[in-house]
Amino acid sequence: MKEKVVIYQVLPRLFGNANTTRKENGSIEENGCGKLNNFSDAVLARIHDMGFTHIWYTGVIRHATQTNYSSYGIPTQHAEVVKGKAGSPYAITDYYDIDPDLAVNVNMRMTEWEELIARTHKAGMKVIMDFVPNHVAREYHSIRKPAGVRDLGEDDDKNMHFSTKNNFYYTWGDLDLNDVRHSKPEFKAYADKDAAIYEPYEEKPAKATGNDRFDNRPGCNDWYETVKLNYGIDYCDAGGRSYHYEPVPNTWGKMTDILLYWASKGVDGFRCDMAEMVPTAFWSYATQILKSQYPDIVVIGEVYDPAQYRNYVKAGFDYLYDKVGMYDCLRGVIRGERPAASITHEWQVVDDIRNHMLYFLENHDEQRIASDFFCGDAQKALPAAAMSLFFQKNPFMLYSGQEFGERGMDKEGFSGVDGRTTIFDYWSPATLSHAYQATTARRGAAKNDALTAEQKALAAKYRQMLRLANEEKAIREGDTFDLMYVNPGSDHFDPRTNFAFLRKKDGEAVLVVLNFSQEARQLGVCIPGHAFDFMHLPEEEVAITELIVGGKSKVELKKDGIFPVSIEANGVRIYKFNVKMDESEFVLNEHHKEEFPPAHTAEHLLNQLMVRMFGCERSRNAHIERKKSKMTFVIDHKPSRQEEKAIEAEMNRLIEEDMPVTYEFVDRDHIPVEVKLDRLPEDASETLRLVRIGDYDVCPCIGKHVRSTAQIGKFVMLGTNWDEPSHSLRIRFKIVQ
Repeated sequence: MKEKVVIYQVLPRLFGNANTTRKENGSIEENGCGKLNNFSDAVLARIHDMGFTHIWYTGVIRHATQTNYSSYGIPTQHAEVVKGKAGSPYAITDYYDIDPDLAVNVNMRMTEWEELIARTHKAGMKVIMDFVPNHVAREYHSIRKPAGVRDLGEDDDKNMHFSTKNNFYYTWGDLDLNDVRHSKPEFKAYADKDAAIYEPYEEKPAKATGNDRFDNRPGCNDWYETVKLNYGIDYCDAGGRSYHYEPVPNTWGKMTDILLYWASKGVDGFRCDMAEMVPTAFWSYATQILKSQYPDIVVIGEVYDPAQYRNYVKAGFDYLYDKVGMYDCLRGVIRGERPAASITHEWQVVDDIRNHMLYFLENHDEQRIASDFFCGDAQKALPAAAMSLFFQKNPFMLYSGQEFGERGMDKEGFSGVDGRTTIFDYWSPATLSHAYQATTARRGAAKNDALTAEQKALAAKYRQMLRLANEEKAIREGDTFDLMYVNPGSDHFDPRTNFAFLRKKDGEAVLVVLNFSQEARQLGVCIPGHAFDFMHLPEEEVAITELIVGGKSKVELKKDGIFPVSIEANGVRIYKFNVKMDESEFVLNEHHKEEFPPAHTAEHLLNQLMVRMFGCERSRNAHIERKKSKMTFVIDHKPSRQEEKAIEAEMNRLIEEDMPVTYEFVDRDHIPVEVKLDRLPEDASETLRLVRIGDYDVCPCIGKHVRSTAQIGKFVMLGTNWDEPSHSLRIRFKIVQ
């Protein structure tokens, strides 16, 4: 089954922290800190049960902090270059180490991380962690790098402003922090042992900041606590910016090795911070190496320039933040500043790369939905969450606390009251500590009795929608038809506050209707004739099941007809119906052969397997019978005995996967790109039947097949014949049931 990626973003520092002191600018001793071990089997089971397929553990790698861990051999950091008491997770001090804040046993922090990866996998989810490629903490020093690895900047020539051999950029003159010091409160040591970290910070010569400030006097709005890494671009060349990618810059190799290091620990993907500040040339280099060793690894990019999206997809990114497009649009719709119909424009702009766009409504950089700065009410975002989850096949991300309506209106410390949950301070968001306090206190399965009725209800709605994203085939894998162009403003549909679309896969279809209004509505949704043709919907009475509020009814489906919908304020409706069209409705080619369905289905599998193994075409000479079958392939070499054994072994592995065998009817204008029609007879009908075997194979065929590959039986190779002049391989096989 193809999976829709649904990501849960969580800061372990905050998650599971049962300490409720919440002192502004509090230390770890005062406010406490969540641990990796708070993600117990029970907690992970709850998260998976919500419908999540991946967890993004944010802030796992060791970063600059004001907390003193020198007794463990960990270097201290000057307070002047640290945001908050806990520090920013994006000011990395050691790419090969784990944040000691997150460990129960600091000396065993890497082991605790490895154990969490294993527990997450055991719970049925995959692990995503941060990769911070653009900048590092000003006092970067790795104490955990593997043998033979040179530290970033260790071999730099500091007399050179720019060199491809350098990892950093060096400015002219010593670092001047006067502008920053005037904008920040005075720091005072908590104890004598900490006094050194509060002394004025010095840097000779100064390094360029992570925010691309290339002089020695950064301002308070620059990322003064980080320094920029050098990927072979001279930003201060006399003729303007210049690129130096040959030979490969030293930083490229070091950062690629870091990706490989964490992948070797079992990490399943990376969220790449500020990916667009690093050249696509590096990403092409790094992702090619990474995916050659770990083909299933997922790479997510934080990219905010739509003009660059396709370049980063081409460079190897699986998913990109859809922030300035869909996020900004949905935020405007929720706030009543933009019409719901504007959603159509946003998805159309990136339609060619739609499966690569990551939808979200909250993350650690954005204001909480329930905050006073967004809309003040988490309920208002439910239709936007449904749109993000159900409209396309692309992934969706939810930020921990969003499911409970976390407001982010605390005055935690460094960031102040800004509608965001702090990433810089030791803190415990009330919703998360309430929801998980029993588990973190090791009293067995978590009880969320401390949550309000409203918070519990919101979490239940999110759970319902998150689970539907993968439970319903039409939502998980189906085609989409936007219904907005045929639903202009009327007494029964308001495109300012209403949005509707269809999804369909095989014989299952869903109609999704959203109401962004603060009032209940009685709507009439028009389904045009074009949708019937595109989706291959029959005009007939169908049984409807409503998946959100429940209930069944019958509705007459008619081209350009009206589908009645009753929907509450901020409501979501999902109407599911089966639409298996009668094959007699289509004029297909005549077919007189009485086939043995298991062997014929095996023919499809073997065709695709040979294409993938040998890069050949599908067989043009096949004789499929119950007792014995033969197929001929033209390939570039005579297969070895090992390759012949591999064919048989892989065929039986595919059969055991129990992939579904499904049909769909399409006209010639809607043939998938991977389907070739060069072997169809000249008199082939305009409507074709496509046979799909899971996501493995699809081809036009009017023969008989089993319903799933497990029904084929065992594939047995009886022998092969090789003809050297024609380079043809004849495979003889039988199906044993």
